[in-house]
Amino acid sequence: MMLFKLSLGNIRRSLKDYAIYFFTLVIGVSVFYVFNAIGEQAAMMEVTVNRGDVVELLMTMMSGVSIFVAGVLGLLIVYASRFLMKRRNREFALYMTLGMGKGKVSAILLLETVFVGLFSLVIGLVLGIGLSQLMSALVASLFEADMTAYSFVVSNEAILKTVLYFVAMYLVVIAFNSLSISRMKLIDLLQSGKKAERIKLKNPVICIIIFLFAAALLAYAYYQVGWQFNDLNNKMLSIYIGMGAAATFLIFWSLSGMLLRIVMSIKRVYFRGLNGFTFRQISSKVSTMVLSMTIICLMLFVTVCTLSAAFSVRNSMNANMNKLCPVDFEIEYSEYTDKEKTETVSGDVTKLYADYGYDLTGNLSEYVHFHSYVDPEFTFGNLLGNQLEAVSSEYGFLIYDSPFDVYRASDYNALMKLYGKEPLDIGEDEFALICNYKSMKQVFDQLLEEEYTATVMGHELKSKYAESQDGFVDISSQPVNDGLVVVPDSVAKEAYAGKDYVIGNYKDGAQENPVETERNIRQVNEAIHDRYEAAVENGNNHNYSSWTINTKTDIADATIGLGAIASFLGLYIGIVFLIACGAILALKELSESVDSVNRYDMLRKIGAEESDINRSLFRKTGLFFLLPLLLAYIHSAFGLKFAMNFLQIFGTEKMWSSIILTSVILLLIYGGYFLITFYSSKRIIRGRS
Repeated sequence: MMLFKLSLGNIRRSLKDYAIYFFTLVIGVSVFYVFNAIGEQAAMMEVTVNRGDVVELLMTMMSGVSIFVAGVLGLLIVYASRFLMKRRNREFALYMTLGMGKGKVSAILLLETVFVGLFSLVIGLVLGIGLSQLMSALVASLFEADMTAYSFVVSNEAILKTVLYFVAMYLVVIAFNSLSISRMKLIDLLQSGKKAERIKLKNPVICIIIFLFAAALLAYAYYQVGWQFNDLNNKMLSIYIGMGAAATFLIFWSLSGMLLRIVMSIKRVYFRGLNGFTFRQISSKVSTMVLSMTIICLMLFVTVCTLSAAFSVRNSMNANMNKLCPVDFEIEYSEYTDKEKTETVSGDVTKLYADYGYDLTGNLSEYVHFHSYVDPEFTFGNLLGNQLEAVSSEYGFLIYDSPFDVYRASDYNALMKLYGKEPLDIGEDEFALICNYKSMKQVFDQLLEEEYTATVMGHELKSKYAESQDGFVDISSQPVNDGLVVVPDSVAKEAYAGKDYVIGNYKDGAQENPVETERNIRQVNEAIHDRYEAAVENGNNHNYSSWTINTKTDIADATIGLGAIASFLGLYIGIVFLIACGAILALKELSESVDSVNRYDMLRKIGAEESDINRSLFRKTGLFFLLPLLLAYIHSAFGLKFAMNFLQIFGTEKMWSSIILTSVILLLIYGGYFLITFYSSKRIIRGRS
């Protein structure tokens, strides 16, 4: 009973010491609950079957990521426990001096840990349940769900999972604390905090040389991953990542020696107020935390890139849906003379369906029915002509013997009218190259800078435009058209006919329930496909066919699913990394403040004003948090340049808004740790309990 009362008294007396510890636990628990409750939030809303499958996949992935998150939070709790024990070394020394055994000291700490843990768990769950209701709006937005059936929901499964993971993490902490107490020595506890500050100044010349070398190393790695993307392979990418990590370490190492030297050389700055004391403290701290600052910087870099890329994928894909999928339905049909499907012949998909008693266009209010054409001699390599060698050396991964899809101008313009886009005006001796895939567009635009001619189906044609035109045929949620050609109708001969298309919009009745309409279409399609295959096997059909159906509903489901998974996983990992970075810096700063109490007392004794001391502490804490963040943002600028080469398939139009949103999240969490650290440190150096 006495130990119980003593533990409660210690918690009340040291409540402010637990601020960072408590803040980390509460945020960790609430974030853990929010992201594990997504499944039940979505279950309360009306989502399509396909999107329901995405929710299940998302929850499976969340479960896997949660194991990693639990590990990170567990390490943070252990790290925080070290600070709390260090803060109370003299208290433990007093207990042991009065005759209390290590077992009872361990029991006191165990009770305190359990009390604080339970309190944090309850507060974190309450906060998480509240935040999860706000998350419902994000869930509804990402999955385009109907919230009319939504009501306040508490996920028992998420609570149970949170409690179980939390208990597992705390068992590790309790074991760590018990081990630490068993190794305590009274003499070490009594002398804690009495070690004199020793700052060994590094050779400034060596620091400058290493700094310049690290900067050059970073610049080279930045250039290779940002501007030589096409030459990269996995091995080279790993090397450049390693170079970036090593350069980051060297920058912090050299900076710890350069910073104080630079300030000392500027007498007006160094001798103003407490700047000399402040910068010596910063230099000492950075010098002892080079590896930790490197890891924190890289984690912040991953956080910024992960969150920005996740939000950009989500925003761009949603924006692309309206632009790149302007109609409801598309079927693409190919007919071949051989089983290996190498020799294409002209086919008619509407006739195929009609032969089996179904009107393919019966549900369409407006549509375009047309062919593509293929000239085996009109390939990408032939189009490049004398520039083939230069382009292939830069873009070695492209396929150069692949023929272009060619379309008649009248068919393409009819499709553009259906899509709500401007038609092309092409003369009898002209062609237009259409592309919306960014990398390929750059290649084509360089090719077409001068007046360019090409031979298509035996006709010599010149380019209508000095650059490729934005456009597409196939509906999609991504700008993936890597090149097609539009020619005059007189050029396209039926002997070159390739794929057959029907693209259109549903009638009003079908649009009211597109899911049911498409279910019926697919049932008919499967029945026709089975009967067709049986006819081929029986020898009743002499040609071989294949066809695919794309619908706006299916594309939207896939887009929403990918965007939701990217957004949620990016948020989850990014926020946990932010918590880790903020907590590590905060706890290191607070530990430093505990060790520096005597130094601040000495400043007061020699006449330093309290306002000057607070200003010094604010600058020291601010620079400590700012240094890894600044370098992380520099890394991110080039990291996102590299990432955009991958993201261009999804679109990157919303990248800046994604970066701004990421910065807001970072400011709230990382900035929150900074403020709590500053005010807690200010109380510590005043010697107040």
